[in-house]
Amino acid sequence: MNWKKVSLFVFMLMLLFSLVVGCGTTEDNGEQDTTESATDAFPLTIVDGVGEEVTIDKAPERIVTGIASNTEIAFALGLDEHIVGVDNFSNYPEQALNKEKIGDMYLSAELILAQEPDLILLDESHQNNSGEIVQLLKDADLDVMFIQSASTFDEVYENISLIAKATDTVETGENIIQDMKDRHDVLKEKAKEMTQAKKVWVEVSPAPDIYTTGKGTFMDEMLTSIGATNVAGDQEGWVMLNEEEIVTLQPEVIITTYGYYVENAKEQILAREGWSEVPAIQNEQVFDVHGDIVTRPGPRLIDGVEELAKVIYPEIFAE
Repeated sequence: MNWKKVSLFVFMLMLLFSLVVGCGTTEDNGEQDTTESATDAFPLTIVDGVGEEVTIDKAPERIVTGIASNTEIAFALGLDEHIVGVDNFSNYPEQALNKEKIGDMYLSAELILAQEPDLILLDESHQNNSGEIVQLLKDADLDVMFIQSASTFDEVYENISLIAKATDTVETGENIIQDMKDRHDVLKEKAKEMTQAKKVWVEVSPAPDIYTTGKGTFMDEMLTSIGATNVAGDQEGWVMLNEEEIVTLQPEVIITTYGYYVENAKEQILAREGWSEVPAIQNEQVFDVHGDIVTRPGPRLIDGVEELAKVIYPEIFAE
């Protein structure tokens, strides 16, 4: 055996190995430097919507959203390429329909883990509905952030700001919030032209179990901001009233929010027995507004206010 040749061969192998390792190390360091130089916001520790501290080491690359409102916020922030999983009810924007589904209020740990996320945006209600799943995700050392279940515009702004901060899209978040505020201010200013507030009944579920929206809901805030009167404004939250109670409220305008899944919603209300003396029925002032834009706490809420304004006061807002 020629030991010189063997030794030379071994030396060449060692040299080649050292070059490969060296190149790999250089490449890894280069990537790490690029990521860190992209922003100085990370690592970041923030307090989420339920008061828990969440530490995020770097800008998230793979995001899962557990509720449709968080999905809409994330897309509005320009995170399309980073969203790898959404809840079953996420239907906007259209791109959300092509994302992997991970469950609804009852999450699937298996489906979430399969997406290998580095940030999971949940609703505070998931604490109770999917508490064991949430703990499993945390035990897997994944960043889980709860977003409060907003019921006012200010709380929606807080949620947008929080998600923007966690995803390194702060400037975009600020622009979204400012746009919503500006558009709302325009409506409020126009509402000053009102000489008399119209009485509005909002129906969020059809007969026989008719639910409406009272104080502490987006719909109530929306109506008030455009100069309308919510005839159920003395109620709290989402409440059920019977038909006799509703008729006594004598609304001038009726808004339904379920026309996307109930056929002929307007015609059904106009044909209700015992409602013929209701002003909204006499004047056929019954309109359907899609529920997603008036109840889903995301950027499209301002679209909902604008739509309500146009159908309730077309002479002022439908220009």
